[in-house]
Amino acid sequence: MRKTLKLLVVLFAFTLLGACSNEAAASDPGEDEVKIGFSMSNLNDTFLNYVLNATQEEAAERGIDIRVENAEDDLIRQQDQINALIHNEVDGLIVIPVDTSAMQPITDAAQEAGIPLIYLNRNPYTDKEEEMPEGVYYVGSEEKKAGHMQMEYIGELMGGEGGIGILLGILGSEAQVQRTAGVKEVIQEKYPDIEVLAEETAKWQRDQAVSITENWLMTYGDRMNAIVSNNDEMALGALQAIQNNGRDDMYLIGMDAVADALTAVKEGKLAGTVFQDAVGQGSAAVDVMDQVLKGEAPEEQAIFVPYELITAENVDKYMK
Repeated sequence: MRKTLKLLVVLFAFTLLGACSNEAAASDPGEDEVKIGFSMSNLNDTFLNYVLNATQEEAAERGIDIRVENAEDDLIRQQDQINALIHNEVDGLIVIPVDTSAMQPITDAAQEAGIPLIYLNRNPYTDKEEEMPEGVYYVGSEEKKAGHMQMEYIGELMGGEGGIGILLGILGSEAQVQRTAGVKEVIQEKYPDIEVLAEETAKWQRDQAVSITENWLMTYGDRMNAIVSNNDEMALGALQAIQNNGRDDMYLIGMDAVADALTAVKEGKLAGTVFQDAVGQGSAAVDVMDQVLKGEAPEEQAIFVPYELITAENVDKYMK
């Protein structure tokens, strides 16, 4: 009887141990799971959060583990986070740069580690003569074309004359540089009687755009007829400022097609915005990374997702 009891105890212990082992195996990601480091320039950005969400959803469907770091618009912080991700042996990196003009250390770190690197949404290699290094990719949109779309539409609404202000994103970022260049190219080539009265960075933030726009309204008064913004958050800040000052005669246009901006377009408060496909960019970045890690790298290192102009005429198509 005692021998039987001891045998039952031993069998129970082994069964319990096996169950615990199986549970641990189920909860642990395992050595074979693909791990991707994702460095965000700043989580305090509505559109970039859409991109992040799309990236995470696509990765989850493919069984890929995404490890997210927030650089908080601090270049040194972003570089340190990348080094930490590499030290933790991620299989690849997806980076939304803080400053596209200062990404060489991150590129070098990825190449030294021998892992693929995808720059997402902001392209460090725009308008540069040298080609992207091997193992480096870009997924996003052609920023200058978005600026063209904005100014062509606003210029038409203005009848080809008047004064504008340009709200800039973080200076030196690819989106700020290229979107602004696109706006100015259209003015130079198509609307020479439109004058850029002022341009100033609000660093992509709504609250900073409010104070800048209020200063412009005090300085330029009725001479400023429109504001072209590098993103929707700043355009919405400009909207708040002109409403505070009782101006209903100005044209405002943003970029990104975030929910608040679409509502403002629908209500006639914004002249328009430009749709930047967050889901398309985020899912494409994961798709490219998946291909590269499987040894099936795409032929082109730069994958472009097209923009679309949104006005009151077609805004319903984009509203959920």
